Amino acid sequence: MTWIWIILIAFLAGVEGILDEFQFHQPLIACTLIGLATNQLPVCLVLGGTLQMMALGWANIGASVAPDAALASIASSILLVKSGFGMDGVAIAIACSIPLAVAGLFLTMLIRTLAVGMVHRMDEAANQADFHAIDRIQRMALGLQGLRVVIPAILLWAIPNEAVYVFMQSMPTWLVMGLDIGCSLVIAVGYALVINMIATKDAWPFFALGFVFAMIQQFTLLALFAIGFSLAFLTIHFLSSKQTTSSNDPLGDILDDYE
Repeated sequence: MTWIWIILIAFLAGVEGILDEFQFHQPLIACTLIGLATNQLPVCLVLGGTLQMMALGWANIGASVAPDAALASIASSILLVKSGFGMDGVAIAIACSIPLAVAGLFLTMLIRTLAVGMVHRMDEAANQADFHAIDRIQRMALGLQGLRVVIPAILLWAIPNEAVYVFMQSMPTWLVMGLDIGCSLVIAVGYALVINMIATKDAWPFFALGFVFAMIQQFTLLALFAIGFSLAFLTIHFLSSKQTTSSNDPLGDILDDYE
């Protein structure tokens, strides 16, 4: 039964890497689902949360394609589960995720190269007004994106647990520490990108409050969620009230713009 769940999760992650609709390819979701399927939720959740901070710094810019977060999440989760290291293996799994993401990038380029021929076939079908053929070819292309993650996931899951344990244990300390430092730098880049997107005078107070509340150890995650939800609700309420007042006083808007 675990096989079926892993294949399904891997397929959804590969497809969502292109669709971006339900976000199954995001590390936090993909690793969590693998953890649920293998009864290793805590360690996979920690792995997914860390990889998610790294993925914030991965973006497609022009013709440059970002590393494959879907394959990195699925493959590193499987390695972590099969190694049996538990929380002690999270750092090693994170170190393995970087080369896995690069390997997934090459697989993505290969699939997209094959998809060029499918696009030409869709053009021919469009000239003949054969919309069923267009839908069929699109589904085939998405299926290839899913298999891009499914096949490596099956191969990794088929490897004996002892072999995975020996492989992860044989990784030199300097390599693990170096990759861990590199991952930390990528996480910092991800934070910086998010800060640049929300860097407004209205958002900075909440940014500072987040650090203050996070330092108070008596607060649980549920309490932090309640505080964040309350602040967001109050902010939306006050902004909507301000917009309503401004719409009722158009002369005030003109004077504000003049000032």
